[in-house]
Formats: sequence, C-alpha cells, structure tokens
Amino acid sequence: MSDRFLNTDKVDDLLDTLFLHEDVRVDLVSRLRGLVLAADPRICEEVKYGGILFSAGSPFCGVFSHPTHVMLEFSRGADLPDPDRLLEGDGKKRRHLKLTVPTDLRRKKVREFVLLALAATTVASTRQRR
Repeated sequence: MSDRFLNTDKVDDLLDTLFLHEDVRVDLVSRLRGLVLAADPRICEEVKYGGILFSAGSPFCGVFSHPTHVMLEFSRGADLPDPDRLLEGDGKKRRHLKLTVPTDLRRKKVREFVLLALAATTVASTRQRR
C-alpha cells in the first residue's frame, strides 16, 4: 500500500464522527478532501490537530470543521497571491478560507489556492534540499 493512504482509516473515522454530529460540514470536508487529493498523486493525508492535514514532502494545508463553518488552512498562506482578498487571517505565515456552503468552493477559488499552496510548498522543499 502506498504511503499516501497509510492514514485512510483514521481519516474515515474522523469523517464518520463528523457525519454523526454535523450537517453540511461533513459534505464540505469530504469535497475538500477529494479536491486536495486530486491535485497531485504525491499528496498524503493524516489526522492531526483535530482535522485532516495534507502534505507533499511537507504540510501545505489542512481541513478543520468548526461549529459554524469548515476552515481550509494554508501553512504558507501569507505567501500566496490573493488579489481578491479571499484569504483570512493576519498571522506571520498562515491564512485560511472559511466555507459554510458548497458554493463557497467555487466562489472562494479553493482549487486555485490548493494548487498555489502545493506549488509554494514544493518550491520551498526543493530549496531546502539544495
């Protein structure tokens, strides 16, 4: 079995728990998970910090369910281009998108941000190895 799917049982358990207690958020978490994993076959997932953390060499984003929304957090979000000011947060490195309904996936350009975050992490990992 590939390293990519080593933590699948833990992720499935987390999704099952969300499904028992939450409504539209489990759908958003599932959609986000699929969208992130589809971005690149090197992406691995694990349950960490109460959500699903995704990495490709190093962590680049995570999906976390909160009582009123689902958050897609980017480890190096402050470095991502955001001309429409969709990313929230003012920390040194991290930024996030708050999602409350499925239409937010398109409206907040989730796929584009995932690809940007993945590319930024890949470039940073390459620089560290030199």
